[in-house]
Amino acid sequence: MVEERSFLSRVFNGFNVFLLISITLLCVLPVWYTLVISLSDKAAVSAGQVFIWPKGFTLDSYKAIIGDGQFFRSFFISVLRVVLGAVITLSVVILMAYPLSKTSKEFGPRNILMWLLIFAMLFSGGLVPWYMTMKSLGMINNIWGLVLGGGLPVFNVILVMNFFRNLPKEIEESALIDGAGPWRILFGIIMPLSMPVLATILVFTIVYHWNEFFQALVLMTKNENYPLQSYIRQVAVVVDLSKLDVESVKRSVGLSNQTLNAAKIFISMLPLLIIYPFLQKYFVKGITLGSVKG
Repeated sequence: MVEERSFLSRVFNGFNVFLLISITLLCVLPVWYTLVISLSDKAAVSAGQVFIWPKGFTLDSYKAIIGDGQFFRSFFISVLRVVLGAVITLSVVILMAYPLSKTSKEFGPRNILMWLLIFAMLFSGGLVPWYMTMKSLGMINNIWGLVLGGGLPVFNVILVMNFFRNLPKEIEESALIDGAGPWRILFGIIMPLSMPVLATILVFTIVYHWNEFFQALVLMTKNENYPLQSYIRQVAVVVDLSKLDVESVKRSVGLSNQTLNAAKIFISMLPLLIIYPFLQKYFVKGITLGSVKG
């Protein structure tokens, strides 16, 4: 069967293609431009002669990064933060979302806990009380301050809770008849069926912990404890030559700050660009099913 398309239908489809290509270019071009700047000669970049292709191709910026010990230290801190944050956040979200997916008859405190979660999501005590709390808990200059500072995203709890509520009740009832307990049902049945939403939450968590920089600026008083994004923010936005050692000053003189910072920013983007394609197939399905109210 050949579908007949009217003139207006073809115009609409063409407009959609143009719009999607434009949006794609808006997303891709900043990444490409950052790579081009990092591969270009410092004089061409400073003169504003670099646009689409590298000019005066050079790898000096990446060679300088290899010799920057603080960059790799911050990179390792960010990796550790992502791993710990992903494990803790997923564990807490799952253990909280599962009982909240039950009715108030099945889990008595459900409504009270939901009101508390919604209140915590809408209102905050502010930065100063948060800092005082973290300081009293010994989270200053500590990786756990970065991991636990945002360890329970309420939005993610609601997303996973709604996904759990949309799963067929008959599956859980059959497991109960066969003698399975709550823990066996959660880890043996519910979680394997919830891989789309769990992968979605994993993406959210990885992106948050990898890109977040402000908490480290508040909680860390030593530059060597900065995660990668906080370190890049310091060198790209706040450049204090009085705090640079001799080697750092030599690198700054030999390289354009713009090309060196572009190389650091591009390297910091690579892990997310590599990880996302493997989780993208779960992403749309998880966010759609988890957003449906049961």
